[in-house]
Amino acid sequence: MTTFQAVVDAPPGEGQLPARSQDDTELRYLVLAAQREGARYMAGLLKPLSLTPAQAEILLVLSQRAPLTLAEVGRLIVCESHSPSRIVDTLVKRGLVNRESGQIDRRVVYLGLSPLGEELLPQLREIDRGVDAMIASRLGSDEKGVMIRALRKIIDGSASGTALTVRFPRHS
Repeated sequence: MTTFQAVVDAPPGEGQLPARSQDDTELRYLVLAAQREGARYMAGLLKPLSLTPAQAEILLVLSQRAPLTLAEVGRLIVCESHSPSRIVDTLVKRGLVNRESGQIDRRVVYLGLSPLGEELLPQLREIDRGVDAMIASRLGSDEKGVMIRALRKIIDGSASGTALTVRFPRHS
């Protein structure tokens, strides 16, 4: 179960949440709808590769930062709110990800792309760029900046916010 403790709890020293408006509710549903539409669009592009958006995100993260432990992967991804072990298990079974024991501590297991996973990277990156291009075609630079700042405020302090800050640090 996903928790939104940082967002749901009243600010320290306040006994109740602020009153909500129609705009607050509309914004929440607009964010949800945009996420769902983006996920559907990406899923359609990934279908020929028999990958889900969550699997693609893990492969792309591993391509940039491997070797990583399962816990490290979990801290860097947004697609899965809990442990990504089920998704990683599927990728291992498909031969796209390798598990290797650590050299110093054999109990630690590191994940990395297999040669087959590496072969998919050009297509995955092209799909990723295609999704970015779709967004870029609909929003100007100023609009993207405003949305990025606003959405970062919403997710600040959450696990997803932390993952995105590590993956996409801002210098502002």
